[in-house]
Amino acid sequence: MAEDWTIGRLLQWTTDYLKQHGSESARLEAEVLLAHARGCQRVELYTSFEESADEELRTSFRALVKRRAEGVPVAYLVGHREFFSLDFRVTPAVLIPRPETEFLVMTLLDLIRARPREQQGVDVADVGTGSGIVAICLAKHARQARVTAIDSSAAALAVARENAERHGVAEQIEFVESDLFARVAEDCRFDFVASNPPYVSEDEYAKLAPEVRQHEPAAALVAGPAGTSVIERLLPQAAERLRPGGSVLLEISPMLQQRVEELAAAEAGLHVLPTVKDLAGLARVVQARRT
Repeated sequence: MAEDWTIGRLLQWTTDYLKQHGSESARLEAEVLLAHARGCQRVELYTSFEESADEELRTSFRALVKRRAEGVPVAYLVGHREFFSLDFRVTPAVLIPRPETEFLVMTLLDLIRARPREQQGVDVADVGTGSGIVAICLAKHARQARVTAIDSSAAALAVARENAERHGVAEQIEFVESDLFARVAEDCRFDFVASNPPYVSEDEYAKLAPEVRQHEPAAALVAGPAGTSVIERLLPQAAERLRPGGSVLLEISPMLQQRVEELAAAEAGLHVLPTVKDLAGLARVVQARRT
């Protein structure tokens, strides 16, 4: 690159370059990557358009842009992603947080806040915690909550622990490496079981964007031919672990609403509640209460 490259010129060139490589949010991605390479907040770029970019900055930025053009997700390149107004560390060991999961968190928080005053403490299991976003947001916004964060991946739990320490809620969360409830103490009972489980079918997975298939952990996405194999295993375990009156909440694909509601209704002791929909009217969270 020539010596007269400025921050503004770098951003414009990179935006065009990423568009040519299929990015749907090229400008945003260019800004996030440049802010990371520069070690500043993204907003600071707007007052630095005329500032010259030195060779060291251009070299590190060029490496990031090259990897993004090759399909590596931006969140993995910069090592973090915002969720529920909190910043979370992410690595290829965990799924990149999606906005849809905020509906799971909001529903849980509403249910916790609606509990009678005398029920001070609340026990929540977050099954398949990944980077810990659900467990940590609950602990952060419901200080009376005691959360058990469960994941079968030791690498994912390491990321979740780091995030919990970062947000000052590690003392509220117990991390358990387990396939669903297999290694959770048998006498543990919960007021809520929450999960953003794998719910992508094998056929759907084959059609996902290459950057998802090639970089995000398949085990956290794919759930058999119909996308429900994990949910089918989780529901009976959740029903057994819930206290009377407790609820299980599952994030789902809108396409799976009817099937997951049927599975929950067929589980002895569970009563299906209205499914939570997003702002577009799409089903996002199936709920069932233990009778």
